[in-house]
Amino acid sequence: MANFRKRGELQWQARVRRKGYPDQVKTFNTRAEAEEWARDIEHQIDRRAFVSRAEAEATSLYEALGRYEREVTAHKNGEEAEKSVLRTWKSTELALRSMPAIRSTDIAKLRDEWLKTLKPATVLRRLQVLSHVFNIARKEWGMESLSNPLELVRKPQPNNARTRRIAIVERASIAANDEAAPEPNDGAEREASRDTPDDELKRVIAATGSRILPAIIQLAVESAMRRGEIVSLRWEHIDLQDRVAHLPKTKNGESRDVPLSSKAVEVLEALVPKEDEYGNDETEDEDSRVFKIRSDAVTRAFERAVERARRLYEKQCKEAGARPDPKYLADLRFHDLRHEATSRLAAIFPMHELTKITGHKDPRMLMRYYHPRAKDLAKRLA
Repeated sequence: MANFRKRGELQWQARVRRKGYPDQVKTFNTRAEAEEWARDIEHQIDRRAFVSRAEAEATSLYEALGRYEREVTAHKNGEEAEKSVLRTWKSTELALRSMPAIRSTDIAKLRDEWLKTLKPATVLRRLQVLSHVFNIARKEWGMESLSNPLELVRKPQPNNARTRRIAIVERASIAANDEAAPEPNDGAEREASRDTPDDELKRVIAATGSRILPAIIQLAVESAMRRGEIVSLRWEHIDLQDRVAHLPKTKNGESRDVPLSSKAVEVLEALVPKEDEYGNDETEDEDSRVFKIRSDAVTRAFERAVERARRLYEKQCKEAGARPDPKYLADLRFHDLRHEATSRLAAIFPMHELTKITGHKDPRMLMRYYHPRAKDLAKRLA
């Protein structure tokens, strides 16, 4: 049965009571709107198709994002990255609205604003996270009547796949002035191989003020491990004799054993904790990680080192009267080391073995990291 009550001069409140169902209450500007809503609710109850919207309407998007962070994000491997996305949504005006009040047009408008300054993959990631928030709310939080506005929003197509390889080319006149650069070879381009020093990386390593970043960089380019996998390495999971590093839990939720090259073993051997003067092994410390540093700190240290290396390179070019290469030591990210390592390892291992090393389940994803140089492929042709 529906009851109607006037609230003030301009509002009408409708209340629908039925045995076995929670009271449904909503306020409208006119009695006609209130009666139409009440009839619709009663019709749904009669057809046994009624689903209460009370829970959804009483929950703001901000509250839903907070609950999602506590109950879902906290159990994911990429917890920190997703928390950053959730903070972005919490800072929007939409976060103040109730869940049912968010429309696909609101999301589309925000999408277009973001695409003006952000890459499509970044925007797509934000939309995917919010879509999962709505799906969880509908499936697990008692908001069965809630529709997902993201289902009607056109998703941006990522077009920012990276093919960045480590550059090992430099003018002989500039390399000659830099102790960290490889010896010039009549200005000719030097080939990329596991035995050839990395020109860009040598400059980055020389420019960093970090004590452990050089080892992290070398290990990344030798093993193709992800940044998070490297900083989570523990001594009890490393077998230097058999040259294997065990990763108990990776990004895709599975464990993986990573073979170590002789160079990677050499890097790790230099970091093995020594016994102190009392004969106590430093690895007995509760924190047995090889690198006691956060993932985001690695990224920031790498970015600062690249910037310093680029400034030094430009200075040397100016002193030598040469024009600096605009691509050299520019747009270089730590994750590019995984691209570089995968491309090098592909010249040694077949695809089915390479997937076991890099941890890719789908060979198609692996191909995004494999970027052979055309000149290297041409050498295999008769």
